[in-house]
Amino acid sequence: MTTLASTDNTANNITNPTFKQLLRSPTLLLAFGFGSGLSSKAPGTMGTLAAIPLWWLLAQLPLAGYLIVVLISAIVGIYICDQAAKTMGVHDHGGIVWDEFVGFWIAMAALPVSWTSLVLGFVLFRFFDILKPWPISWLDKKVSGGFGIMIDDIAAGIASALVLILIKTVYIL
Repeated sequence: MTTLASTDNTANNITNPTFKQLLRSPTLLLAFGFGSGLSSKAPGTMGTLAAIPLWWLLAQLPLAGYLIVVLISAIVGIYICDQAAKTMGVHDHGGIVWDEFVGFWIAMAALPVSWTSLVLGFVLFRFFDILKPWPISWLDKKVSGGFGIMIDDIAAGIASALVLILIKTVYIL
């Protein structure tokens, strides 16, 4: 039987954790987006959907506060994703979705809280995260560890934010 209590991460190697196992490990609970990453279909999309209520709360902050929370979430996410990958014995397991949370929040920075913003931000972020155009694909393939897990989604979030800024400038979201 696999346990999460061991400090030897190589002994854990739980490639398909249960929600009960997530509840015993705060690191896995966050890495798996409070359980959204357990979805057998499109865990990244489910993780992005799970990030929406937290985005709505973050959007109530002044922009500087929003960006500080996102920066801290990204830095902590490097550790969280790295530890989850080590615990599971799989680099960038599909269920690790904390990177989707942060990437989506980056995409949505400075946008008004509206259905239009939400739909455009969600679609653009998923587009860049799934298709991974260059340089996102290069980052995904060449950078490893927790930073590697996070950086391609951060780049997808930045690419989405740039497109959203352009749309906002032209069409006023």
